[in-house]
Amino acid sequence: MAIETLYSRVRLVALALAVSGVPAIAQETSQSGGDKSLTVELNALQPSQRGCRFTFVATNRLGAELKSVGFELVLFNKAGMVSRIIIVDFKDLPEGKTKVRQFDFSGIQCADLGRVLVNDATDCAGDGVEPKACIRYLKTDTRAETEFGV
Repeated sequence: MAIETLYSRVRLVALALAVSGVPAIAQETSQSGGDKSLTVELNALQPSQRGCRFTFVATNRLGAELKSVGFELVLFNKAGMVSRIIIVDFKDLPEGKTKVRQFDFSGIQCADLGRVLVNDATDCAGDGVEPKACIRYLKTDTRAETEFGV
């Protein structure tokens, strides 16, 4: 009978450890950033009086407000040659909010663009936000005919 009691106690301890470990596992998963993202979509490229207007749609799901966000973009022509490197400043992006940002760049013909590469994040600041979070959790998409990504 003593062995049965010991076996029952071991089962209870194992069950208690398993149940108490569940919150720790869930907390570790949420802290590892499994569902964090900063999504930037190249929504449109339109000829403008100055050259080419880029329209981006950005959604911050990093878990904190971004006080400032900027990216270095590399523009490639249709032959695959680098035509220009530009910096875009998205300013602030509140957590969970989607914002549209437009940038007009002179001397750029939209029809000549073959690809837009996000080379790096030049700015990524917010309370509790690590400086590399904006590039690490960046997800890109495009609705334009031009390829866009990292």
